[in-house]
Amino acid sequence: MFSKVLVANRGEIAIRIIRALEEMGISSVAVYSELDRDALHAKRAEESYNLGDGPASENYLDVAKILDTAKRCGAEAIHPGYGFLAENAAFAQACEDAGIVFIGPPASAIDAMGSKTKARELMKAAGVPIVPGTTEPVANPADALKIIKAEIGFPVAVKAAGGGGGKGFRVALSQDELEGAFEGASREGEKFFSDGTVYIERYLPDPRHVEVQILADRHGNVIHLGERDCSIQRRHQKLIEESPAPIVDEKLRAHIGSIGVEAARAVDYVGAGTIEGLLQDGEYFFLEMNTRVQVEHCVTEMTTGIDIVKEGIRAAAGEPLSVTQEQVLLRGHAIECRINAEDASKNFAPAPGKIGRYREPSGPGVRVDSGVGEYGEVSPMYDPMVAKLIVWDSDREQATRRMLRALEEYEIEELKTLIPFHKALLATEQWAKGETCRDLVEDRKWLKQLAFEPVAPAQAEDEEAKVEHSYTVEVSGKRFDVRVIGPPGSYVAGPPAGANGSAPAGRAKPKRAARSSSGGGGGADTLPSPLQGNMWKVLVNKGDTVQEGQLLCIIEAMKMENEITAHKSGVIVELPITEGAPIAAGAPIVTISSPAAE
Repeated sequence: MFSKVLVANRGEIAIRIIRALEEMGISSVAVYSELDRDALHAKRAEESYNLGDGPASENYLDVAKILDTAKRCGAEAIHPGYGFLAENAAFAQACEDAGIVFIGPPASAIDAMGSKTKARELMKAAGVPIVPGTTEPVANPADALKIIKAEIGFPVAVKAAGGGGGKGFRVALSQDELEGAFEGASREGEKFFSDGTVYIERYLPDPRHVEVQILADRHGNVIHLGERDCSIQRRHQKLIEESPAPIVDEKLRAHIGSIGVEAARAVDYVGAGTIEGLLQDGEYFFLEMNTRVQVEHCVTEMTTGIDIVKEGIRAAAGEPLSVTQEQVLLRGHAIECRINAEDASKNFAPAPGKIGRYREPSGPGVRVDSGVGEYGEVSPMYDPMVAKLIVWDSDREQATRRMLRALEEYEIEELKTLIPFHKALLATEQWAKGETCRDLVEDRKWLKQLAFEPVAPAQAEDEEAKVEHSYTVEVSGKRFDVRVIGPPGSYVAGPPAGANGSAPAGRAKPKRAARSSSGGGGGADTLPSPLQGNMWKVLVNKGDTVQEGQLLCIIEAMKMENEITAHKSGVIVELPITEGAPIAAGAPIVTISSPAAE
């Protein structure tokens, strides 16, 4: 077994892996960007190293820096978590070439499953059912139209070959929408996966998104841990997951599990992975394989009692799985709600910002995997996830009640999150019936009623000054937390070590007034930006006549493209935005004159 492992990730998944390493008696090493200097994962590990002051999101993708850090600290293995380098075949190969174990599948398996077209072709050859569509990339919209008319028919899903996590996925319900869907999928594929090629699938209008967790070792053992239902999504990204799936019986579970096992065997898989599929009218189709631990692995851990992260580490070290297929038993029901910094009332617009006081729920059957803490901050540079709230109980109904209780207990001051959305959706009849709830998630009118004001910060009481202060220092890039003892009033200005920006030891958090929500300037004619991000694309010009609902621009924020549409009809008289430039929440996007003023 390894003695030291470097975790090449951040946030809640980094902390989750560090906890597993601690329980296995393995030393943990964290890496962090300059923006994450006070992040919880950097404090949680036994050793932490700064990756430098380059662009925040790029530091965690710098293979050379990560490998150099692993060699410097003596780590024998690297765990990539999910996202960033987790499904990067070149990184897995670079680890192997450097004599460092990559905790995950071999590069060949990542490469085989990393391209969705390759994966579909491979699964088809292995006898695994796939959604009807192409197994080769499609060059352009014209070629796509020919294939659709001859073989598939509308509606279709246009997907980036290297896509995943909802990126590079667009739907064309008719021929008129095909070109826009093709361009959008290709653009996101190029941006997020450096691969603009796309393929075409039949679009299933209301399928259940059902996936199966698999584990494999280097001794030929491959097992599945049952299925998860991840049907409740926005923009093809998951919001709520549960295990087991509401409409899957033992016979179908065995069938889906066998598909997962055969898919893993087809690529000589090692470690933890997930076979994602679509279930409609009793038919199950292979969708893709995620060659890593999933965000929603927690619900499977709760129903099986098997630690998926530990099993992946053991497999990478060459040890056999600790359980056989016959020993896998599902018990009770688990639900996971993703607590994202998003505003559901504004169509799930990202809502990054600072956190005030913070209190997580607890009690029987409640688990919270979080990556931030009190007085921390959710940065627009990263994923909007604050935490994952997971509950377990004897059946789905009881688990739902427990989740609603836990959501009520969850206190996050100042930050807008999806807690109101989760409360509302889990109280609906659709959820109780086990439906996909797609009609609710896509219903702007229903979502608008979920508007809320963040909880204002409590007024801090004046406290007696203490004489102990905590600081963070770095020596040759390695992080050290130190305490300085001195007389009252000796506090040196500057951010001390704390829980991701927490109040300094011995000093009360300064009183702050509650933030008021700003609608932006310019009155009814001016459209303010609903979020902070980068202006990815501007689709109109000053002087253009636009109609209400017309697409004006696309803002990239927190790994998502957000389409901004005109709030009224009229002529654009001001357009103070530029492609590629940052934009702040509340900043004016466009001013449109009213028709009566013309």
